[in-house]
Amino acid sequence: MDSIKINLSEEDIPKSWYNIAADLPKPMPPMRHPVTLEVSQLPPPLFCDEINRQEFSLERYIEIPQEVREIYKQWRPAPLFRAKRLEKALGTPAKIYYKYEGVSPAGSHKLNTAVAQAYYNKVAGVKRIATETGAGQWGSALSIACSFFDIELKVYMVKCSYQQKPYRRIMMESFGAKCVSSPSPDTEAGRNILAADPECPGSLGIAISEACEDAFAHDDTRYALGSVLNHVILHQTVIGMETKKQMESVNDYPDIVIGCVGGGTNFGGIAFPFVQDKLNGTKPNTEVIAVEPDACPSMTKGKYTWDFGDVAGMAPVAKMHTLGHQFMPPAVHAGGLRYHGMSPLVSHVHELGLIKARSVKQTEVFKGALEFARAEGIIPAPESAHAIRVALDEALKCKQTGEAKSIVFCLSGHGYFDMT
Repeated sequence: MDSIKINLSEEDIPKSWYNIAADLPKPMPPMRHPVTLEVSQLPPPLFCDEINRQEFSLERYIEIPQEVREIYKQWRPAPLFRAKRLEKALGTPAKIYYKYEGVSPAGSHKLNTAVAQAYYNKVAGVKRIATETGAGQWGSALSIACSFFDIELKVYMVKCSYQQKPYRRIMMESFGAKCVSSPSPDTEAGRNILAADPECPGSLGIAISEACEDAFAHDDTRYALGSVLNHVILHQTVIGMETKKQMESVNDYPDIVIGCVGGGTNFGGIAFPFVQDKLNGTKPNTEVIAVEPDACPSMTKGKYTWDFGDVAGMAPVAKMHTLGHQFMPPAVHAGGLRYHGMSPLVSHVHELGLIKARSVKQTEVFKGALEFARAEGIIPAPESAHAIRVALDEALKCKQTGEAKSIVFCLSGHGYFDMT
């Protein structure tokens, strides 16, 4: 029983991104300035003008520039697989589908927004970008995108991942980026943290502080973020929009949609086009599950409150699920999920009752990843393996109940740089 690959043509690449903010029954709380705490847009010169506009847009659909769509054609539409071998191994009546974003040149979904952000910065005349990366997927993706548009890139990579995943750093450098371990001696924020704790393993919150400081300090530099914010989720909705078309082509629709969450964008990318159907009443009963690590459970154990997006308090203040911006997560292998907070938009959608959150333990995640790999032949990224774990759990529930539910999850990247 072979698994089935469900393809689309290049003409089926979405021509617009979907902005869920246009359809929400209650608007999300606006961000606040990190110094004055006044309601405002993002403090300049953090992002270029078009990215700022998209961050606060209430347009339902935002057109994808043709230059971006042409680059998307290198790997999009990404395949959707019906995991029949996995279904057989589990002995479940459930139908399991996975949207495989590991086919991108970066090996993950991150390139969907990296190309868009690099394009808008190039149009704005930006010469240099500063960013952070957790496990390295975002840094890898942005290094590729910046090489396409001839933009200089500086990446602050969380120290524990910098040490665990050297090939991610080498990949970034191969595309011309400069990658340093965070906390680093290159910024005041990094130097202060190293002075207090020379062995600090780093965190996304620290790396964000360093990248923001870098952007503020250089007139030719803007900041780019690979997760958390609205415009990043917006660019990722190509995932869910394609998935809907692919499932329509086999006359199916998911009962359950699953994605892992660190900052929230691969999850929002696959989930929000389906949440749109919940909001407009066409598919009100679809269950949407965000899966996070038990070691960094911002949605399941954090508070929904105002907090800084970074450790040093330089990033905007947002209302979100958070463990506190000083929280230092343990150095779990899923480096991309080690963030103290959750996307304000994902948090807001959760508060509206449109999605559910679940946390899972690392050992059970890896067991599920191996089970998936042996059935489907793909070694998943540690982050993606969290979505796999819950997909397996839901399929096994169907085995007990006899229900033939359709389950779709985002396999947001492969794990071939995560073998250490």
